[in-house]
Amino acid sequence: MRKLVYYIGASIDGRIAGPADETDFYPLSDEMIAWIAATYPETLPTHLRGHFGVEDAPNESFDTVLMGRGTYRPGLDAGITSPYAHLRQYVISSTLKIDDPAVHVEAGDPLALVRALKAEEGGRDIWLCGGGRLAGALLPEIDEIVLKRYPVVAGTGVPLFGGPFNPTQFVPTEHVTMKNGTQVTWFRRA
Repeated sequence: MRKLVYYIGASIDGRIAGPADETDFYPLSDEMIAWIAATYPETLPTHLRGHFGVEDAPNESFDTVLMGRGTYRPGLDAGITSPYAHLRQYVISSTLKIDDPAVHVEAGDPLALVRALKAEEGGRDIWLCGGGRLAGALLPEIDEIVLKRYPVVAGTGVPLFGGPFNPTQFVPTEHVTMKNGTQVTWFRRA
């Protein structure tokens, strides 16, 4: 069965974006970018894949991406309607209207969508790329978290998980530390 993997970057204090959805405060290093390109090339947006030398890289881990409206909006505001054209794309929103056949807008129950996607035969895993409220809603179906923890405190902004109090245990399975202090930890559901 396919897994739902929340692959996300966050600050030390658990913010995936600032109060205006900004992410430019994360201290990205060449080492981190090379690691992303080598480990999860399909998580680089289609319009940037050539710049990072992965335009022809196969989808190693994921074939489907899920995102909330807030995660999708910056690309849309820049005129990019299909940010991950190399993946099957779902945007969870009850208000957004998109005129791009490559992007599916799901206005219904995101848990039902994930359960249907996970039940599909074959394929790779499903990437939950944000946002925090969507991650909170999908917590019952998240099988793995790959957390890139950047060495910066945001203070406020979009939390890693939003929603009601719902303690859910995960077990760390792997850990990598970059020279600039960024840490990547893999967690699987306990």
